[in-house]
Amino acid sequence: MRAIWKGAVSFGLVNVPVRLYSATENHDVPFRQVHAEDGGRIKYQRVCSLDGEKVAYSDIAKGYETDEGQMVVLTDADLAELPLSTSKEIAVDRFVPAEQISPLVLDKVYYLEPDKAAIKPYALLRSALEESGRVAVVTVAIRTRVTVAVLRVHEDTLVLQTLLWPDEVREPDFAVLAEKSEVTDAEQAMAAMLVESLSGDFDPSAYEDEYEQAVKQLVEAKLAGGEVHEPEAEKEESAEVVDLLAALQASVDRAKKARGEAV
Repeated sequence: MRAIWKGAVSFGLVNVPVRLYSATENHDVPFRQVHAEDGGRIKYQRVCSLDGEKVAYSDIAKGYETDEGQMVVLTDADLAELPLSTSKEIAVDRFVPAEQISPLVLDKVYYLEPDKAAIKPYALLRSALEESGRVAVVTVAIRTRVTVAVLRVHEDTLVLQTLLWPDEVREPDFAVLAEKSEVTDAEQAMAAMLVESLSGDFDPSAYEDEYEQAVKQLVEAKLAGGEVHEPEAEKEESAEVVDLLAALQASVDRAKKARGEAV
């Protein structure tokens, strides 16, 4: 793993120098869009929706669309004036009961590794969290954006998990749930029996991504059967702007020459 952030956890007057590592990785099946006939990759052009012209990457800016559909263009100079944080501190605000943090607001998770000289205060914070049954609510700036997060213990490691902002969690507004539904004692007892019959400990290793395995087996079978496209090396596109009329004329001339006609 490679550290993506380096700073310190501060609680009270204690500072714990740490490095931040992503705790998870994505194993989604990586499909690409290709031409079905020859396997060539599909390319997309950056085209302006108003004038239909191709736009160079250097001419692309960030735009903020209002609720009314108006577009406000933000330049690099505009963005440079925003209050971005470069702080390298994970500041503990307070320690709260773990059950007060809803699973719905939990977002990205990171491991915290202490510097060699900070193992003792790291262990002190870890044991304090374990014994209290609480998590630490902190603020931290990751990639210049300040966010709220929690510190908790996973095995022997301190884990930082960012939280979603309140307006990022949707309300479950389902009118059907307001309707009354009477559950009989017999139904309740049978449901309890079902829960008991399926009870046990959670074992992550008992589950696997069957879809990913099936895709890999399908690909291997096609490779073994020779069902594979090996398109020619893609030619680099010229940076020169080619006149459409000239390109059409050249195509006509080439076709006539191939038929033995005078150009």
